[in-house]
This record gives sequence, structure tokens and C-alpha cells, in this order.
Amino acid sequence: MRDEIVKDSHFKEITDVKTDSKNRVTLSKVKSAKARIYKVYINAVGQIILDPQATIPAHEQWLFKNKTARDMVLRGLDDARNMRLTGADEDYSKYVDEV
Repeated sequence: MRDEIVKDSHFKEITDVKTDSKNRVTLSKVKSAKARIYKVYINAVGQIILDPQATIPAHEQWLFKNKTARDMVLRGLDDARNMRLTGADEDYSKYVDEV
């Protein structure tokens, strides 16, 4: 499970924080905290990891649940990134005015 959570094992200490009266910790001194949602993990000795999360629209969720489709999209993006492209069967520029 650790490999799935910890993406980079090089941590740096930023600051010390104290919990408030409701046992909350603020991240105001963490300048790079851009996420609004975090998954919280705790181990047996009480160390806590905050893993930033991103939300996706419900209508796009199917892609993340369908491994075959997701792999096809990732492969297509990789192909495009590496200029492994093929020509289209027809000239679609004639449809540009229709959009």
C-alpha cells in the first residue's frame, strides 16, 4: 500500500503546527498546498500522510472505472506525444464550417 500512497519519498520539514481546541491542524504555512480535498492516512505509530485529491465530473467517471478504455486513452496520448500518428481515411476539413 505504501508504494501506492507515497509517490516521492523525499520529504522536507516545513514547520511545526499545533492542533486547535477541536484537534484541527491548519495548513496555512504550507505554500504549495493547492488541493482542497485530501485523503488522510495514518500508520501504527501515528504518522499522518495527506494525499491531495482531485475531483472529476460524474460524467467522466466511467473512464476511470473502465481500465480498457483508460489504457486506450493513455496509449493514444502517448502515441500523440511521440508523434506516432496516422493519417485520416478522409479529409475532415470540409466539416469545419459545420461546427
